[in-house]
This record gives sequence, structure tokens and C-alpha cells, in this order.
Amino acid sequence: MDPDESLSKGKTEESYGATASNEVENRSATSSPLMHKDVSSPVEISKSKELSYSAPPHPRRALDHSVTAPASVRRNLFPETKEAVYSRSMTEKWWTQSWIPKHELKLDRLSEREKQKLIVELVKIQSDGTVEVDLSKNAPVASELFEYQSVEGFHPDMEFIVTDSNKSIPKLKIAMLVVGTRGDVQPFLAMSKRLQEFGHHVRLATHANFRSFVESAGVDFYPLGGDPRILAGYMARNKGLIPSAPGEISTQRKQLKAIIESLLPACTEPDLKTGKAFHAQAIIANPPAYGHAHVAEALGVPLHMFFTMPWTPTSEFPSPLARVPQSAGYWLSYIVVDLLIWWGIRGYINDFRKKLNLAPIAYFSMYRGSISHFPTGYMWSPHVVSKPSDWGPLVDVVGYCFLNLASKYQPPEEFIQWIGKGTSPIYIGFGSMPLEDSVKTTTIILEALRKTGQRGIIDRGWGDLGTFPEIPEDVFLLVDCPHDWLFPQCAAVVHHGGAGTTATGLRAGCPTTIVPFFGDQYFWGDRIYHRGLGPNPIPINQLSVEALSDSINFMLQPEVKSRAMDLAKLIENEDGVANAVDAFHRHLPADMPLSSTLPSKQEDDDDHPNPLQWLFTQIGLYCGCGTS
Repeated sequence: MDPDESLSKGKTEESYGATASNEVENRSATSSPLMHKDVSSPVEISKSKELSYSAPPHPRRALDHSVTAPASVRRNLFPETKEAVYSRSMTEKWWTQSWIPKHELKLDRLSEREKQKLIVELVKIQSDGTVEVDLSKNAPVASELFEYQSVEGFHPDMEFIVTDSNKSIPKLKIAMLVVGTRGDVQPFLAMSKRLQEFGHHVRLATHANFRSFVESAGVDFYPLGGDPRILAGYMARNKGLIPSAPGEISTQRKQLKAIIESLLPACTEPDLKTGKAFHAQAIIANPPAYGHAHVAEALGVPLHMFFTMPWTPTSEFPSPLARVPQSAGYWLSYIVVDLLIWWGIRGYINDFRKKLNLAPIAYFSMYRGSISHFPTGYMWSPHVVSKPSDWGPLVDVVGYCFLNLASKYQPPEEFIQWIGKGTSPIYIGFGSMPLEDSVKTTTIILEALRKTGQRGIIDRGWGDLGTFPEIPEDVFLLVDCPHDWLFPQCAAVVHHGGAGTTATGLRAGCPTTIVPFFGDQYFWGDRIYHRGLGPNPIPINQLSVEALSDSINFMLQPEVKSRAMDLAKLIENEDGVANAVDAFHRHLPADMPLSSTLPSKQEDDDDHPNPLQWLFTQIGLYCGCGTS
């Protein structure tokens, strides 16, 4: 499912996974859907060494310079003089209680029994995997939490050194930790390429399935644990938060453990091919890479979160993983989802912290169960979802981060000829979403196209869509085509609502019907509907000939197309990648030292591979041991 993004529910995993523990009625939140597999799983890499770490006693080395380019209104971090700049240590402050949002401190004062009661009385698990947070009968249970809603906007002083534009900032070794589908990886790959243009050394660590995708873009790759197909199958079967059978719990926990244990090597291990040393000086991560904050704490480096769905509490709309009947409960829904996810993974996190030589987190603590105290960038257009008024200065809505694959795509001649034979077609595809009955779904699609008199493109995806004995001439079966090339050829699009696929359709000016499977897909479906860019979303289990036919007819209305084109013009004028890089630079702590001198010979040698280590790495690669 190429440029597609399916976020998962606990993810949420576009999204992802959380696994709630048996202590809270065996409820589980898990990690997100993931993508196809062109290389083997890298779990052995993290197991090949005893996972332990202690921070080096020596200070960080001085950093080279990179000159920023004006992407938008830019705040720079360092003065014109190239002397080392020191201020109160941001690194130190990041890992103290003062950084914990006040509602988390409040929750930590509750007893274990009170916390269980909070969840049991406020939360109902829905069949689609979301949690319903209903205050109508249980307002007293949550009343004390609302006292702290107003201080959720609390943010520590960032102590930036602000100068004019285009001043020097450090060249950094940046580890990007991304869990998700190819659609989740794609915006981070676009950001990696832009960061490299500034002179940073970026390592994108994600699932082994995406090795060729990352490396073909000229970005260093490191494999994270977790098997994308297993995670995607779990999300499709369980809708995210609750496992449907005892065996599902074991399966998902193994996946989460593999992901968490692969994070430290991704930030500290030499390159698997060249043996060149790598020690992250900053970390960029998405929330489903559970363990990101703990690695950053152990290494003493800044962490910046980026994501394609809302994860920061707000009173303006509920968590995409929750249903909230009353608007008063919107903010609380994020806290409840954080709790469910945290309680599901806390055992793994404390085991991980022990290996990192960090103190454990209290059993029922909310500590670091959210990302509210980290700089966070959201990768969607503010013209689609504007930044909520209660998100403070640590949060940026940067815009969509497109990779632009169309320029290198060469479509088959047969496809070009088919497109030119008639009216613009309707695209229908569900990317990496597995289908219970692909023949039935294909039959519905073909009949709806026939009923509305439209030509159609069916994207096979992971669900084997298009499996049918006879496909009409006015329907084209497609495999592996970049959406940024394809969607401008289409009159409208029907898809599962992954954040990246949604973004690409909107940029192409396509009216959109979303057929959500789980997670934030419902959220994006609602946004499309309320903006008048498409009909009400059709959950996959409610897909029918009548519903799909009505949706196609809705999208073909001239006024819907006009609204879609107006939004496309606004999105085209944005540069989300530049804004994301700008946000990363702005939020870097000001205490990172600069030096006008070249690194010492000893420091320079650290960046070159140890000959013996390189030799053993090559032998391992040749034998197929430990890497993919």
C-alpha cells in the first residue's frame, strides 16, 4: 500500500497500538498497522547483544554548523559569535518532575483502586475498538481531573536564544524512530531528506520492510523490531484497543517488546553495512515508537515528537481513539486513552528502563504516559484541522509532508492508454487493510460503478481487492502506483482514510469517500464530511452497493468538486516539510555547544568504522545473520 497511511488505533500505531493489561479487565491497546515485507524481520539484531546502557561520563563533543534556510518565519537559536553557548541545561530539565503535565501529577496521587475505578466507570469499549468516555452518569469520578484541565497548557520556559534569520545551528546526528505503515514512514522520509540538506546526518529507523524504500531516497536505514503484517492483521481483527482472544494478547505483546528493545540500538549502534559509528544527538519519533522518551532520557538528548493524528489533549475535539457523547469530555478522552496505553505497556517500559540504568516508573503511575511535555509537530494542513487554541507553544501544526514520488514514476503504457479512453475514473483502494472477503467487497465495488455509470481504478492492496473472474473493460486493476501521480488522474477517490492517502487526495483536489477500518481513519472521515469534501464515512462492515453508489453520486456534484479544488490550492501553497524542519530547529534546547574549531583527530576517528567490527558486520551480512 504505497504512499498510503493507515494509522492504527493505539497508535494509535496512522496510528497504533497499545495493549491494556489484564489488571484492567484484560484491556489492551496496541501498535499500528504496518506495511509490506521485502526483507526479513530484524528482531535478532537487538537480541544479539545484552541490551544495557549507561550514559558516558564525558561531556558532549562540540558540534559543526549548519546554516538554516528561511522556510517561514524562523527563530534561530544561537548568537552570531561562534563561541560555545551554555544556558541552564534543558536536557536536565526534560527529565525532572517539573516537565510532567499537572494532570499526570494529579493522577499519580490517586490510589491504584481509584485509578481502576476511574477507567471502569468512565470507559466502555466499543465494537470498533474505540473507547467511549461518557460523563453523563459518572461526572463525580472525573470532576477533580477537570480542575487541572486549565493547566494542561503549562509549558516550561524554553530559554531559546533568538537571533535574526539564517544563523548557525548545530549539525546533528539525528535518529528518527518511526513505527507504522509505509504511509506513516513516508512523511518522515521527506523530512529526513530536508534535514540532510541542512547538513544533519539522519538515520531513519523503522521496520525492515521499508529498507529499500528508505535507502532509495538516500537516507540511512536501521531496522526496528515488529513485523508489519502481524501488526496490521492484529489491528484489523481487533480494531485496536481490545484483543479478541487470549492468543491475540501474546502475539501483540511480542511485537511491542521487539519494537521497544530495538530502539536503543537504533540510536547507538554502528551502521550495519559500513560499520560507521552513530550516536544520536537528537531523536525524532512518532508516539507508537513506545520507548522513545526513555532512550532520550538515557542518552541525555532532546526528543521531538511528530505525528499524523491528534495525540495532545484538547477541548476542541476528542481523541481519535475515543467516542465522547459530551463535548465536556473531549479533553478527558486523551487522558483516558493515555492511561489505557500506558498501563498496557508499563511492564515492558520498566524492563527497558532497567536495562537503560534508569529508575523504574511507579506501577500505576501516569508518568510519561503522554507526550504533552515534549515539542510536538502535527503533519496535517491547518486548513483541514486548525491548531486548537489550548495547544501551547510546544505544539506546531506544520502542514502535510509530501515526499513527491510522482516525478520518478513511469506508468505502464497499457495504463496510460486506458486512462485516455474515457472520463476520469473513480479510484477505490484500501491499501494495507486486510479484507475478510475480498470477492464480496470487489462485487460491491463493481456493482456500484456499474450502477453509477463510472469508470473505476481498483487498487489491489493487501486485501487482494479485484479478485474476480471477470473485470469489465471500464475497470482497471492496479498494483503499486504512487498516489501523488495517480490521484490527479481521478474524478474522486474512495479509500480507508489513512492520513497520508487522505492528504494526497486532498492535494489533488479529489472529493473523497472514506471507508474506515479502525483508529484515526474515522477521525479523517469526519473531517472530510464536515468540510463538505465528501459524504459521511462508510465503515467497512457497512459497505454496500447502495451506500457506495450514493457516495459516488455525492462526490460527483460540481459544488463538492469546487470545494475540493479550493482546498487543494491552499495545500499546494504550503510547505509542510520545511515547516517541520523549522519547528525541529526552533525547539532545539539552547545549551547545545557550538565550536568554531574542527573536531580533534580522536573525535574524527570515532566516526570511522572499527576495522574488526566492520569485518564481522560484513560476514554477518554475507551469511544473512542478524540483519536484513
